[in-house]
Amino acid sequence: MEKQHLNKEIDKYNRRLNDLKAEIRKAVVGQEDVVDSLLKCILCRGHILFESVPGLAKTFLVRVLTKTIKEASFQRIQFTPDLLPTDITGITVYEEDKGFYTIKGPIFANIVLADEINRSPPKVQSAMLQAMQEREVTIGRETFPLPKPFMVLATQNPLEQQGVYPLALAQIDRFLFKVFISYPKIEEEIQIIDQNADVVKMEDFGIKEVLGFDDIESMQSITKMIHMSEEVKAYLLNIVEATRYPDKYGVQEGKYMQWGASPRASINLALGARATAFLNGRDYVTPDDVRDVAYPVLRHRVVLNYEGKAREVSPDKIIASIIQKVPVI
Repeated sequence: MEKQHLNKEIDKYNRRLNDLKAEIRKAVVGQEDVVDSLLKCILCRGHILFESVPGLAKTFLVRVLTKTIKEASFQRIQFTPDLLPTDITGITVYEEDKGFYTIKGPIFANIVLADEINRSPPKVQSAMLQAMQEREVTIGRETFPLPKPFMVLATQNPLEQQGVYPLALAQIDRFLFKVFISYPKIEEEIQIIDQNADVVKMEDFGIKEVLGFDDIESMQSITKMIHMSEEVKAYLLNIVEATRYPDKYGVQEGKYMQWGASPRASINLALGARATAFLNGRDYVTPDDVRDVAYPVLRHRVVLNYEGKAREVSPDKIIASIIQKVPVI
């Protein structure tokens, strides 16, 4: 695609994305960074993990997003200790008149909300691995493709320690972003009280459909075309390398890390940076774009050692030190 045509397409879809954000704002107050992260995940064909205390509208935000996409199917999976893998993927059953046939599970939807994903044991969590990576599901002896687009939005509550199962590294690495949702500002909370979503019906917000499946597919293709110079690539890779060999870059907080980020982190960091450039109306990536997505891409991929966990060191603190120490090329 020629540069001039690419810029026209970016401008066109940026207007559509701004319309989508305007529709979300009808129901969701504040949380601009969270909404931007959602849009970036859509552009990257990625999945997102939300973490916050209860009552900060994680589930509500996902429902609102679904309303803005034409013909999008939505399924909510409530993860509980007694959930089975087949409750997610589906099952092959036999009836005398019909013989064997497949009943597909709730994973077969465009937008899947994995609510409180850390409340189910690893065996159940692993049912999501194939779906999130290969975008297909094996039920019995058959493999079925998932609908396009397909996106998993998972939530977890960091407060409770009983009855929860920490996500396996293989599972958490499937998420493009890990995003923290913070408390609203006072003026925002006043508005939240006035338009109480528990009283007002979803239909009363008047949310309009803005994007279709073709639009999403086009935007995802355009995101991959965003130019990234060799210098920016080298800067990005140095940030990832600093999570593996912190001493090389003089990152003192590296003593609290056991493992650094994998090549999948490099891929996701590049994708996230391109999506950030897209949202900023540019056809090229800057170092600021890389830094903008470094935290949500890396915070769940930096594995703390025993000392780091004992001292309750925040991965964000380590990432901040890395960004400070790694020079822009």
